[in-house]
Amino acid sequence: MIIKELYIYPVKSFAGIPIIRATLLNTGFEFDRRWMVIDPHGEFITQRSCPQMSLVQTSLEKNQLVLSTFGMDDIYVPCPSENGQKTSVEVWGDKVNAIIHSDHINSWLSDALGRECKLAYFPTSETRACDPQVAKEDDSTLFADGFPLLLTNHASLNDLNGRLDHPVDMKRFRPNIVFQGKNPFEEDEWRKIEINGIDLRFAQCCPRCSVPTVNPETGIIEGPEPIRTLSEYRTGSDGEVYFGINMIPESTGIVSVGNEITIIHPS
Repeated sequence: MIIKELYIYPVKSFAGIPIIRATLLNTGFEFDRRWMVIDPHGEFITQRSCPQMSLVQTSLEKNQLVLSTFGMDDIYVPCPSENGQKTSVEVWGDKVNAIIHSDHINSWLSDALGRECKLAYFPTSETRACDPQVAKEDDSTLFADGFPLLLTNHASLNDLNGRLDHPVDMKRFRPNIVFQGKNPFEEDEWRKIEINGIDLRFAQCCPRCSVPTVNPETGIIEGPEPIRTLSEYRTGSDGEVYFGINMIPESTGIVSVGNEITIIHPS
């Protein structure tokens, strides 16, 4: 099994960046979900309530974040000083002391999304624990929903697309690692894998929200698919609809497109 695609999402819910090579840290890929959009009360904003976030493109140039969207000049966002003033922000009930960017950047962001908002940066001095029900005490992540990595399988997507009237792209599921498997959903049974000498531990099958219903090319929710079809055969006993698996790195290193995936504990 070979890695076919790698992605990072510097800003939570903004467009991702396809990459060939990624530095894997304990918290996930370097720069992945390092930034997050918040409302005036410090609560996180995602495509669930603001689907047009998918239209804001991201890139990284010399450790600067660059944001782009239709009809607006690009804006360059430098990584802030770790000594900057910190403000409490909230993501899925977790409180994090984040650094808020300047009024100039926040004004651009508010214009781009059509609502008052700010850009928060996750400083290296902060730690956000993963879900203790399925993770170890020292497992942590940044502004991802809950875990450092999401891994998906092209065979699983092909199985889903064979049931849809209009096939969807893997981008809708916002994975970090995409591999080509032999069988759909075989990844559900993995408990530990190795990539380029790095061990990754299974955390959970990934429950899916409404985000995959957003067309990333238009920023519009076009209907209930693909979640409706997934729910017909991928609903767990807890009522959640599952696609992909969340993984936690047990070591650090480099992951590249073309790397093989070795199953250490298949079940």
